[in-house]
Amino acid sequence: MNTEEAVQCMTELGSSSRLETFRLLVRAGPGGLLVHEIQGHLEIPASTLSHHLSRLVSCGLVTQDREGRTLRCRIDYDRVNALLRFLKEDCCAGLEMHVSAAGQADCC
Repeated sequence: MNTEEAVQCMTELGSSSRLETFRLLVRAGPGGLLVHEIQGHLEIPASTLSHHLSRLVSCGLVTQDREGRTLRCRIDYDRVNALLRFLKEDCCAGLEMHVSAAGQADCC
């Protein structure tokens, strides 16, 4: 993942509704949820949810698969893990590390 991609992902997670949607899908696990299930949990209008999901899909954090007349939404764990790796990439590089009382570095 590069800086531009990370910025796009973080921008899309910067909305409380999108962050709630993302976290709900994380809790749902690999099976994801159908759009109407997400709507039921979050109690937001279908058009609003559609907008938020399209933004999460556009940055690659969420995927959608058609199941009959509805869509199943899932977290793209590879993309999420790439974002986390990018954010932690330079952790403790060249800086003084703080050591806890147990002698463990307070670092990733």
